[in-house]
Amino acid sequence: MNPNNPVVKLCVEGTQAEFKGRIDEAKALYRQAWEAAQDDFEACVAAHYVARHQEDPEERLRWNQIALERANAAADDQVRAFYPSLFLNMGQSHQLLGHPEEAKRYYDLAARLGAIHQED
Repeated sequence: MNPNNPVVKLCVEGTQAEFKGRIDEAKALYRQAWEAAQDDFEACVAAHYVARHQEDPEERLRWNQIALERANAAADDQVRAFYPSLFLNMGQSHQLLGHPEEAKRYYDLAARLGAIHQED
């Protein structure tokens, strides 16, 4: 992932703010990243981070679906590395919404790519 990409930079700044407990700042940076996205790869990355802080499980699922759809549309090989995390997040969203079959389907997809879901 190109660390000089403006969307990536905003997401890194958001993650740094998040780790320092400045959640509102992180949310604002992730939203700025979404608004700055110029292509499917950038939109995938930004939506992935926006989804993390959606309190409503339906909204979290919606943003995770956007991230996955944009990943599927991206021509950039860099997006390939995002799939395990995207699948885990989709699984978690479906699990939170009480859709165990869909959750399992996405957890299985993540596992095939080497990311194993672990129960909390």
